[in-house]
Amino acid sequence: MAFDTQQMPKGQQHQSRHEIDQLEDAWRNAILKSNTAVMDRLLADDYLAITALGLVQTKAQTLANLKAGRIHMASLNVSDRKVRFYGRTAVVTSLAVVQATTPDGDISGNYRYMRVYVRDSAGNWKIVSFEASKIREPGEHR
Repeated sequence: MAFDTQQMPKGQQHQSRHEIDQLEDAWRNAILKSNTAVMDRLLADDYLAITALGLVQTKAQTLANLKAGRIHMASLNVSDRKVRFYGRTAVVTSLAVVQATTPDGDISGNYRYMRVYVRDSAGNWKIVSFEASKIREPGEHR
């Protein structure tokens, strides 16, 4: 059975939203600073990501790419954050304006992303899934 934030007690709703907002900020800072220690704590062991290029990445691959500096993130501005709760699961959607390069070239642009958190048995929120899609302007080619 799915639950939304209106079905949670107000205190729990506020606390959970505050926790997710802090984790989202920690994720953003870890990406900008290539902080693998923080990212390791944020990601669940069975984490899977689908990048904007459609590539699937495990936790180990994500940490290795971050450590190797494969992505140089000059700026990452997040807005339009929405958080929905379903029991012990939180789904976050946002708009990200990115200025970044990879060994394959410039990946700057506007992206929509979805990140899924699950509260583990110890009561900690962990990121289990991430997916990003580039926003294309009308008429823009790949």
